[in-house]
Amino acid sequence: MSSNIPESAIKGFADAVSYDSHRPSYPFEVVDDLLAKLQVRGVNHARIVDVGAGTGKLSELLAARDEDYEIIAVEPHEEMRAQCAAKRLRGVKVVDGVANNMPVRTQSADAVVVAQAWHWHVFSQDCVLGQPAVLTAKDNAPKSWEPRTAWEAIMKATMWSHNDNQPRFRHEKWRQVFEKQVSSSPFTIQAADPLFSLPLGEDSVDLVHWLSPEAIWGRFRSLSQIAVLEGEELVLDKKKVFTAMSAPDVEKNDAGELPLHSRVVYVWSSAVPGAPLKQGG
Repeated sequence: MSSNIPESAIKGFADAVSYDSHRPSYPFEVVDDLLAKLQVRGVNHARIVDVGAGTGKLSELLAARDEDYEIIAVEPHEEMRAQCAAKRLRGVKVVDGVANNMPVRTQSADAVVVAQAWHWHVFSQDCVLGQPAVLTAKDNAPKSWEPRTAWEAIMKATMWSHNDNQPRFRHEKWRQVFEKQVSSSPFTIQAADPLFSLPLGEDSVDLVHWLSPEAIWGRFRSLSQIAVLEGEELVLDKKKVFTAMSAPDVEKNDAGELPLHSRVVYVWSSAVPGAPLKQGG
């Protein structure tokens, strides 16, 4: 399925091992609350489809739970998929596929989740299956790197200076999946065959991770628009980031670690009962 992936993602995530090492996981309380919203918390053997599973960051948290979920991790990027499969997670089947072309039978899932990958899909309405259907949006970069300090603001500005013409979480295009199914007239709403209930549920949790400058750079470098940089451009960006982190007024703990502020944003919806979902995935 690599032919369906933007070139920037193919190159940017080629080092899946580094990505898996530097990208953060998800707080237990967020995952637990989301599963409750999806009505699968405490439901043994519920079937969950993890679309754009990447290296399995979310799948491994689901697999570790007591519910013994059946999880289908769908990932089109070959290196990312291989990294996920190498973890041999309990109850997880790793498959090749994209949102609107995956080997999952229509309406066969109890929940569908997307973590850190929603902005890559910019889904059309026929891309989501299951009831309830769900999306999660969790992003440690554009929108949710909430700069509380001067050095974080410099990092954010540096990241935003690289435009690969791909929609990001901050661009809010992912919301169009839901907004486009609704118009001002009750008659057109019915004609549009909406798949998702509205309004969306949404919540967020602010986090602080204390990390070394090298670990922060590793996380920054895992972003696809940064991972593809080479030569002088990469050297200049690295110098800019490390100079910002080395400023005399930067807060550090005794281990020399800096507080990196982030926000986990998660969103959920449910499938409209009887919605005519597209057959065949």
